[in-house]
Amino acid sequence: MFTRNWPRHVLCLSLSLPLGSALACGPDFPMRLLDNRGQSLAELPEGNFNLEINRLGHAIAGLKNVTAATNIPGDGYGDAPDYTRQRDTAEQAGLTPEQQALVKQLRSLTDARQVEEQGANLPPEHRLYLAGAVAFNAGDHGLAADYFQKVLTLPAEQRALRSTWAAYSLGRALFAMSSEAGAGPDLLAQSRKAFEQTRQLSIDGFSDPLELGVASLGEEARVARTAGDWDNAIQLYATQNLHGSAVGYTSLKLLMADLAAMPDDQLAGLLKGKAVQQLVTASLISRVGWSFGDQPPNEQKLIKLLQSSTRGSLDNADRLAAMNYQQGDYASAKAFLEQAGDGGLAWWLRAKLAVRDGDKNAAAAAYAKAAQAFPQNESWGGRRTPDWDYETLQPKCRVEGESAILALQRGDYLQAFDQLYRSQGIYWFDAATVAERVLTLDELKQYVDTQVPAPPPLSQQDRDNYVSLPVAANLRNLLGRRLLREERYDEAPAYFDNVDLQNKAKAYGQLRQEAAAAWWPTKRAAALFNAGWLTREWGMEILGYEMAPDYATFGGNYSLESSELKVGPLVAEDEVQRQQASAAQPDQRYHYRYVATALASRAADNLPHTSQAFAAVLCAAAGWNTSLEEESAFYQRYVKEGPYVDWAVNFGHRCPYPDFQNADKRYVTQVLSPIRSALRPYKKWLQMGSVVVFTAIALVLINRRRRNAR
Repeated sequence: MFTRNWPRHVLCLSLSLPLGSALACGPDFPMRLLDNRGQSLAELPEGNFNLEINRLGHAIAGLKNVTAATNIPGDGYGDAPDYTRQRDTAEQAGLTPEQQALVKQLRSLTDARQVEEQGANLPPEHRLYLAGAVAFNAGDHGLAADYFQKVLTLPAEQRALRSTWAAYSLGRALFAMSSEAGAGPDLLAQSRKAFEQTRQLSIDGFSDPLELGVASLGEEARVARTAGDWDNAIQLYATQNLHGSAVGYTSLKLLMADLAAMPDDQLAGLLKGKAVQQLVTASLISRVGWSFGDQPPNEQKLIKLLQSSTRGSLDNADRLAAMNYQQGDYASAKAFLEQAGDGGLAWWLRAKLAVRDGDKNAAAAAYAKAAQAFPQNESWGGRRTPDWDYETLQPKCRVEGESAILALQRGDYLQAFDQLYRSQGIYWFDAATVAERVLTLDELKQYVDTQVPAPPPLSQQDRDNYVSLPVAANLRNLLGRRLLREERYDEAPAYFDNVDLQNKAKAYGQLRQEAAAAWWPTKRAAALFNAGWLTREWGMEILGYEMAPDYATFGGNYSLESSELKVGPLVAEDEVQRQQASAAQPDQRYHYRYVATALASRAADNLPHTSQAFAAVLCAAAGWNTSLEEESAFYQRYVKEGPYVDWAVNFGHRCPYPDFQNADKRYVTQVLSPIRSALRPYKKWLQMGSVVVFTAIALVLINRRRRNAR
């Protein structure tokens, strides 16, 4: 805006600052617990299906988890993913180039006996396994099973590379045979034993590059489901998921779809099984298949049948209580909680029910026990709220956040802030609101001084890569800005996270102090104007509110909807008064711009109206983008009070720097100017009178000289 004559210290400071960045598209806004306190306390967020089904399985000692090399989703019911590429690579291991070429050739055959004859130069385990594989692909499952059995009867030292392969393939061959005409009834049991053997061979150290030990869990689960053993099928899939296989997770989701589609009588019978009951409950409380809006009819059917089949059930009581709570059946939820034990979910539900009953003391105690019971690192993943905000749901943090709502209501403001701040970035918006609007400045400063040491500053490389500041740094910046807003200039700079911000804060504080101490009006005006310019240029960084109305948390690029805080069941009058007392002045978006124009207006008050500095100050303030009303007011003041300047045609857009040094000379001319204006109508008479006066004086002096001469 200004074109010349900048003070050297202001120019140096501006050249040392990095350029800001603007976001091109809107971010996902995190959930604010304090935005709708009643809803935050009332709702029970959906659970995490993956976390819930992990409770159904059990890790097998010695069995390694799958790696990214083979963790490819299959068909969802335990069929192995497409292992062709991994198999072809693994099949070449331990062989000479000639043998590798022979294996590739034998794979193309369709007659298992030809494979056995032509593969005479291969080690027995390779030759017999290849023959079985060719027979399996040809649909001769009985012959394939015979060959796989032959591999497994070799001495252990002769089958180190193909034992797990043979056992896994034997299980598949036996399962295929079970559906053929005339098959014996024990083939399914034999198939399951083969898959169990696969896992044991993998645990015992036999080569398992295709991670068939874990894959066998899904295969055996399919066999169990075919045999009508749904409980074991669910547990096997859950164990497969627990060992890192995506097949286990997708298979359980597909099982849920099958269950939901069953006739009521058949489903009611299956729900008597513990694992089926737990799987259905896990799906319902996690809202698999739906989130908001109308609940699918199949889900409603599952809920009804589950509620009727679990009366008096002690198993899974906390999850059943959660399901009933989510459905609004609070009486059933209370009944299940009597048998639910001391888990985090159980205490969380007890806290919510106590809030519903109006017993806030019992709710606070239950929240404390829930926070203690939930593991620190337990996460339910990301979710969308009914308002479509984003929440990273860590139950311990969410429980403490809800507890903070009750702490605010009873006036325990520091406890409320501490509970929200411990969530770090999850509920930072809520913590920031309490920090700058509810806590007193001294309460906040005491907390930061004792609990929040300064983190290491970000490197320039981190800044170039837009690495986010730690939450501790954000809190300290918030405190620094609040100290400046409340005119504690000497304390503020140390809390900003980098040297640039510290220099800005120091410069602003020094200018405000210079203005307050200056006795000469021009000096005062210069300090006020420079402080205003600094405020307009860098106000977001050094004076902006983290939340409303400036939203420094977004760099000022976005704002959030906010409603007026009113006294109510969860909002005490004292909190409302604190928030009103700490509101921005004025309470407008980019409030610091209004602070800047107010400083400029005070600077103009201290300048001669006939000076260039007066006009330049008003010109600058008119261009600081507060409001059209203010811009017009500055221009009208210039028109009524200011001097003519040739650059006024671009008033508010191209303004020179105020010439404070020469403004002093205008104090005399400004005093004489009204007198001249008043006497201008009598100019001729005054001129004639002055001639007469000067003539009379001359005659008196002449006569006096003559007398002296005599």
